[in-house]
Amino acid sequence: MRRRTTLAIAAFAALTTLVSGCGSSNDSSGSSSGSKSAEASKVTGTITVLAAASLTESFNTIAKDFEDENPGATVKISFGASSALAEQINQGAPADVFASAAVKNMQQVTDAGNANKPTTFVQNTMQIAVPPSNPANVTKLADLAKSDVKVALCQSQVPCGVVAAEVFKNAGITVTPVTEEQDVKSTLTKVELGEVDAGVVYTTDVKAAGDKVKGIEIPDDVNATTDYPIATLKNAPNADGAKAFMDYVLSDAGIKVLQQAGFSKP
Repeated sequence: MRRRTTLAIAAFAALTTLVSGCGSSNDSSGSSSGSKSAEASKVTGTITVLAAASLTESFNTIAKDFEDENPGATVKISFGASSALAEQINQGAPADVFASAAVKNMQQVTDAGNANKPTTFVQNTMQIAVPPSNPANVTKLADLAKSDVKVALCQSQVPCGVVAAEVFKNAGITVTPVTEEQDVKSTLTKVELGEVDAGVVYTTDVKAAGDKVKGIEIPDDVNATTDYPIATLKNAPNADGAKAFMDYVLSDAGIKVLQQAGFSKP
């Protein structure tokens, strides 16, 4: 359009071309702005994420995908019980993002003023895991109440322990575990090693274990779910990276990875 402006002789033509040129200039700047925006979206530096143990496989995949799209960024994830991670954050542990397996533990962090507004991104339900050979012949939830069945549970303050207790309450049974573990992966390991006859873990953990365990469904009318909230932290060392990673988790690509692992939409 500017070429026509330079070639125009008549004032009217020049004015018309000028107006059109302004429109063209706006389009051009919009394109340039979009390009700059795309460049700005490429974050750099280390992004430290504290995440519930049950997110291990999914978040490791998401982190790799995120790094592929942001070559200048490195995602470092520490997995553990949400209750323990919340305590670490409130004690000043430096991190950028917190992904919890329970709203309660996220609330502890937000109440302390250490996290920005969280978003619930997935849900999980409980399932019974037994060794592949199922030595105690566990076939239903009520079998876990038998005195001769060795059961592993998460500790009572850990989300997987809290939700398991809700399941037992719904079913009207009392289960006395032989061991209470610090997180869901530790509970699952007890089953994988054959040290217990059964463990109550998340559906996603049974799926992730593959043929190392056998899953036994818990009826929907007594099963319980837990919501997973995610938030950037107030004192995040890499605030831009924190937001970018959280946005990626919430994106279609991130949610697809989580759903493939067995998580459901909230």
